[in-house]
Amino acid sequence: MSESTTVRYLYDMSEGDASMRTILGGKGANLAEMKRLGIPVPDGFTVSTAACVATMGNQGEWPASLWDDTLEALARLEERTGRTLGGATRPLLLSVRSGAVHSMPGMMDTILNLGIGDETVESLGAESENPRFAWDSYRRFLQMYGDVVEGVPPHVYEDELTSLKKRRGVEQDTDLTTDDLKELVATFKEVSRRELGRDLPSDPREQLRGAIDAVFKSWDTPRARVYRKANAIPDDLGTAVNVMQMVFGNRGETSATGVCFTRNPSTGGKELYGEFLVNAQGEDVVAGIRTPRELSEMEEVLPQAYGELIRTMHELEAHYKDMQDIEFTVEEGTLYLLQTRSGKRTAAAALKVARDMVEEGVLTREEALRRVEPAQLDQLLHPAIDPDHDRTPLTRGLPASPGAAVGAVVFDADTAAERGQTEPVVLVRYETTPDDIHGVIVAKGVLTAHGGMTSHAAVVARGMGRPCVAGAQGIRINTAEKTLTIGARVFGEGDVITLDGTTGDVYGEALELVPPQVNEDFGAIVGWADEIRRLGVRANADTGEDAAKARELGAEGIGLCRTEHMFMAADRLPAVREMILAGSDEERAEALEKILPMQQEDFEGIFSAMKGLPVTVRLLDPPLHEFLPDLVEQSLLVQRLDLTGGDADELSEARTLLSQVKRLHEQNPMLGTRGCRLAMLYPEIPEMQTRAIVRAALAVKEREGETATVEIMIPLVAYARELQVQRQIVEQTVADELEAAGEQMEVHVGTMIELPRAAIVADQIAEHADFFSFGTNDLTQTGIGISRDDAEGGFLSAYVSDEVIPHNPFESIDKDGVGGLVQIGAERGRSAKPGLKLGVCGEHGGDPASIELFDALGLDYVSCSPFRVPIARFAAARSVLDAQGS
Repeated sequence: MSESTTVRYLYDMSEGDASMRTILGGKGANLAEMKRLGIPVPDGFTVSTAACVATMGNQGEWPASLWDDTLEALARLEERTGRTLGGATRPLLLSVRSGAVHSMPGMMDTILNLGIGDETVESLGAESENPRFAWDSYRRFLQMYGDVVEGVPPHVYEDELTSLKKRRGVEQDTDLTTDDLKELVATFKEVSRRELGRDLPSDPREQLRGAIDAVFKSWDTPRARVYRKANAIPDDLGTAVNVMQMVFGNRGETSATGVCFTRNPSTGGKELYGEFLVNAQGEDVVAGIRTPRELSEMEEVLPQAYGELIRTMHELEAHYKDMQDIEFTVEEGTLYLLQTRSGKRTAAAALKVARDMVEEGVLTREEALRRVEPAQLDQLLHPAIDPDHDRTPLTRGLPASPGAAVGAVVFDADTAAERGQTEPVVLVRYETTPDDIHGVIVAKGVLTAHGGMTSHAAVVARGMGRPCVAGAQGIRINTAEKTLTIGARVFGEGDVITLDGTTGDVYGEALELVPPQVNEDFGAIVGWADEIRRLGVRANADTGEDAAKARELGAEGIGLCRTEHMFMAADRLPAVREMILAGSDEERAEALEKILPMQQEDFEGIFSAMKGLPVTVRLLDPPLHEFLPDLVEQSLLVQRLDLTGGDADELSEARTLLSQVKRLHEQNPMLGTRGCRLAMLYPEIPEMQTRAIVRAALAVKEREGETATVEIMIPLVAYARELQVQRQIVEQTVADELEAAGEQMEVHVGTMIELPRAAIVADQIAEHADFFSFGTNDLTQTGIGISRDDAEGGFLSAYVSDEVIPHNPFESIDKDGVGGLVQIGAERGRSAKPGLKLGVCGEHGGDPASIELFDALGLDYVSCSPFRVPIARFAAARSVLDAQGS
């Protein structure tokens, strides 16, 4: 290597080991490790990730020393093997493969048989006494080099191969003779010349440079970028390039190639799993050109190589302490390993492998927890489409809430609530509103044409464990005609569709579902997490049923009970509207008296499900417009009645309601008279809700001997005086209720920090609070200054794809900005009151990356949707382990 080079760009295989994956890539590091362990691997060298990064940073120009380094490494490889690249005798043929730091199977490019040409093909055939094998290798090289390096469309080669087999009357490539393959080589050269306007390069060193450069470029292909984005792999890592001596699985009936796993990647079972092909190269297996054979059959065909492979599989799994995905080649009876890596696996398999390896003494519980990703738990908590189906989706939206749903299409919440009692339905809407809650509760799934991952439909569906596909812009909904149009298909009400909330796919028929795979492995793994985590985990739940499900999934209380959701039912909405539109204190008091027993009934269900645990009840916090008729629709109704000469009483009533709606109309209701602002204007509202809460808690205690620990949360506080006033109302009402009942009960009063000002003056607000709960959904909107629904339907996706921001801030918290506000609020709150309890109740409480931040900030608990509770429990443990380091 050149002495002036300060960064090392190239390593012989013997110089590396498994710890060097950042510089050698996963494949190169594992090849070096296997060589160190004495496992048979082809010799070679690795061009480091640093070389790729430097090349990308220099507009595709290689670092000055890289080509000289490569030629020197090639010379060393030729000396070790006793072969020469392009040599007329004992030719050296090479494979050139990518090897990223993180496994990206199938995303980047490979070139095999590099170094074969018109002269070397003859000497290779003579040396092997198998001319057919040599010419088969030649045609493969021309096809791969032309495609990967020169950009010739791959189908032009495949078309010629197919045409030749058809003319010869054969089905398999292996049925072609030596003469057939010679003809194919000539054809491939001509095809390349026609496509490129020149011949493919014949100098093997020029080919090597082109192949390495092509692998560098494959790091930035569209499919690689999409894969990295989907798997949160940084774009700046680059890929290594592994240049290795070719070993040939296509050298006759004593040669083979295959792929195997040390355990079953679908189930996690400790059993033989893999496939192989006799007389084939590796691409044949993964490309599906020929139907592979079960690995167990290899014992009969190649018994010695099979026995060695099984021993090596056990050795590698024991060494890496993880299930391995292995690629191998058998050349004339001799086994070589081309790759080993931690195998991709289903969620169920991940849990079983982790648990089994702990029981086998291979892993500690901490090591096992590091092997499972929090997102994998999510897959197991929802029904899923049978993976063996062969149907094609009609369209795709955003995978807003995981799981799958099959049901009859309905277009409004009332129909969903009615039909959903007797048959499965899928609610299809342009976008859901709070008025749709009764339909969402009953529906098996939700499909919307508008909205994002944290739209109303998405958030509510996730909270209820309902699959949801949101923002499916390829659909057209006609609510008047009750039709759903997807491409050329038109679905009427009652027609059946299937949603896959995990992928966002929509199918025009009923697909078979498989149940959630929650089992003993799941329970054991999450149980181990509970022993390690510091953060408490609560749930957001608004009904007794949701609270019971949350407790079943391990929630340690309720961190957010949204009382406004209790008012949305059809039988309650009139009383709420009556309260809002009341013209006098007396009318309002009368309406509140109707609502109080409804509230109490709801709270009793929640307190019963959570007895012995804390329940945080947020007092009323809706924008008022959510409870009122739409201003435009009400105006049109009055106009229609007026023009058609409708009933006079009906017209008068409609005009009165329109006048009231206009009086309460706000230009920006999300920042209007809501939360504590409404309670400051109408203190009888928080008073009524407090009475309902206390009475419910006492009723459960009397009936069941135990009740929940009650925490009352005042919403949308910006000024300390707001909380002080509201606390006085709550405390006086609690005292009155307890005195009347002759009982004692401790009630804690706190607030939600969801405004930047509240975070900044948290020390002032803390003087009147027993706890803070950070409402990170609204804190994101007010902190960044964006409307969630508008941003997700507008610029956010472009911001993410253009890398203006790393991710949607409503899905995973904006650590620097919104996370900074949480940090300020936490620190200033505790500076005034050191024992202040701190939690998070936004949906970020179920996001693993956000949980890591909340844990680092020293918060006491997170709260999330019931079905995300196990994920939060697991992620909280992973946060502790990650902080400790590997």
